[in-house]
Amino acid sequence: MSASAPTVSTHLARVLDANGSAPTSPISGGLRYQAPSIDEVGVAERVARFRSRSIKAESKRAAIDLAMRMIDLTTLEGKDTPGKVRQMCAKAKNPGAGAPPVAAVCVYANMARVAREAVQGSGLHVAAVSTSFPSGMSSLPLRLEETRWAISEGADEIDMVISRGRFLAGEDNAIFDEVAQIKEACGPAHLKVILETGELQTLDAVRRASEIAMDAGADFIKTSTGKVSPAATMDVTYVMLCAIRDYFERTGRMVGMKPAGGIRDTKTAISYLVMVKETLGPAWLSPDYFRIGASALANDLLMQIVKERTKAYQSPLYFSAD
Repeated sequence: MSASAPTVSTHLARVLDANGSAPTSPISGGLRYQAPSIDEVGVAERVARFRSRSIKAESKRAAIDLAMRMIDLTTLEGKDTPGKVRQMCAKAKNPGAGAPPVAAVCVYANMARVAREAVQGSGLHVAAVSTSFPSGMSSLPLRLEETRWAISEGADEIDMVISRGRFLAGEDNAIFDEVAQIKEACGPAHLKVILETGELQTLDAVRRASEIAMDAGADFIKTSTGKVSPAATMDVTYVMLCAIRDYFERTGRMVGMKPAGGIRDTKTAISYLVMVKETLGPAWLSPDYFRIGASALANDLLMQIVKERTKAYQSPLYFSAD
């Protein structure tokens, strides 16, 4: 690591205890982050209010367009082919029905070059999953090499996974170091850190993992790979948004948020936008700071656009599956 890259030794005293006293939870090989305890009942009640917000008819189309511009249109299947990726990229650039382009396409690293060529000149970003996605179960040197390779293939955003087993074993310092080293390997590329919240077991753990990732240099924190159930939930996302808010108040650095997996319909997407605005403020209502990892959502947004225009629903068969 370079001298400028963050390390545990330079951050532990600052981030573990706001009062400057020694951290209280020693563990093997390092010290555990001290994150606030989460009131799960309070989170559920707050999220229920976000879901109940109504959107005026004249504002709905603007919200739909905004949600479309925030999508990372995604294909992460073992059966992905260059043709499938090119088709998805065409849809990403021009979804149809007068909708704006999405923010990015998200693919495996071996498809990054195909995606980069397909979106060239469009302004769309190419995100590549890395670090032995979705399990993260390989050595750090291999994960670093995969990250560098993905960038050399054309990715300008990297979606990495943390080592959940090590996190659950209490090795917070190891998670900090792996995120910091992957961030350094990214160079100018943006780093989204996937926590795989469905495996973290508690909202307290989600909050702690969020803080570690941000302190280690994450540009975005992301809920999930989409390969584990549950994936994105509003409760988990709200906890992560609160962590981002508190981190910004402490450091002045804006970190982005990406819920991924399970956001399939327009109503849910708009509820997420309401939650972002009311928790973080309008500055985060931008593809620069909020993304939705999705594949099916784009078609539902398109159906809603056509419905707003024609007052009649169309079949999903009118829109491409990819």
